[in-house]
Amino acid sequence: MRTIDVNETIDNTPFGAFQWTVVALCGLLLIVDGYDVFVAGTVLPTLIAEWGLSKPQAGALQAWALFGMMFGALIFGPLADKIGRKKGIAISFMLFTVSTLLTGLASSPDQFKVFRFLAGLGCGGLMPNAVALMNEYAPKRLRGTMVALMFSGYSVGGMVAASLGIGLIPQYGWKPMFFIAAVPLLMLPLVLWKLPESLGFLIRQGKQEEAKRIYGKIAPSSRLSDTDTLVFSEARGASASIIELFRHERTLRTLMLWVAFFCCLLLVYLLSSWLPKVLQEAGYAEKASLLSLFSLNFGGMVGAIAGGRLGDRFGLPKVVVGFFIAAAFSIALIGFNLPAGLLFLMVFIAGATTIGTQILLYASVAQLYNLSVRSTGLGWASGVGRIGAIVGPTLGGVLLAMEFPLQQNFLIFAIPAAVSALAMLVFAISNARRSGAVQLATA
Repeated sequence: MRTIDVNETIDNTPFGAFQWTVVALCGLLLIVDGYDVFVAGTVLPTLIAEWGLSKPQAGALQAWALFGMMFGALIFGPLADKIGRKKGIAISFMLFTVSTLLTGLASSPDQFKVFRFLAGLGCGGLMPNAVALMNEYAPKRLRGTMVALMFSGYSVGGMVAASLGIGLIPQYGWKPMFFIAAVPLLMLPLVLWKLPESLGFLIRQGKQEEAKRIYGKIAPSSRLSDTDTLVFSEARGASASIIELFRHERTLRTLMLWVAFFCCLLLVYLLSSWLPKVLQEAGYAEKASLLSLFSLNFGGMVGAIAGGRLGDRFGLPKVVVGFFIAAAFSIALIGFNLPAGLLFLMVFIAGATTIGTQILLYASVAQLYNLSVRSTGLGWASGVGRIGAIVGPTLGGVLLAMEFPLQQNFLIFAIPAAVSALAMLVFAISNARRSGAVQLATA
């Protein structure tokens, strides 16, 4: 009879085909999720014209999906700790794809708000659970890279939304952009069939046989007998409670991550909601303004993957601080009437260091908490971040209605990036001190 630590096996086994399947499926889910989030920014100028919305009204309209995302993160994160990651992901995916499809049938701002809120519930639930699942199946040496690679699908979804918007909106209007959500529904049977459940969850539930089947795919050369028992080194943790997020000297780090999440998501949704409209008002053609959204998300994808690699090598906190500093400078420079090529470069860097850094923040949260409260930690950090996401489009609408000079608007937009850099610097120092203390205690 053997007791086998699943965590240890994952860390010491080559990253194989089974784990690449998890990366691919979660990445595919996040492409759809990213499309749903960024499609709103592509259709916003059209909605303003068609429904005669003021900028504050348009910003509030965008905020309804983000309200849903906040509640979705707070509900589905802890729920998945109880019912399993796979079920949490499937419910979230079904909810936001159906609701996005129905958004295309909206004939008034009120109907639009309701469907976007429901879609937001699903989007907010999917992200923390996909991150937690990927974080569990990735070995520690590659964890940041694999979570970032999976999460780059979110940016790919934004690029798909921008690309389709360039082709569809001028000719067919905004509704087909939401009808396209019917296509991903075909993926649901594949997700239910191929996506594995959390090993840690199965072990905690006493489902050894199911856990052994998955373990055999991670380590095909292993031979398990009926008397062998799988254990997860973090499985005997505390219950999924918010109080646990502040125990074990994690209070300061938890709060600093929440500040960074708030400011980062404020920037992501401020830029994704208003950048096309602002550039159109600055004199750029509709196609060029939508290309800026493509550039923003392309930067997000590159930033996430590069940041994940750098994080695995130098430590995520250091990389995140550097990225936020770059975000502050690039966002500020967007408002300085730059030549087109330089403008798109600044937008690219802004995307890399906001959307990309958002993904690194998720990875930072996943590394801070143990398995038993990981989804809860991710859900609460994401939920606090969603408050910033709600503030972002609304704040953008109010500021733009005040008709400040373009340069002044983007200088204001850069402030949250500077605040995030400071918060993560405090986090990095606290993390280093905690790690040093643990090493001294075990020496």
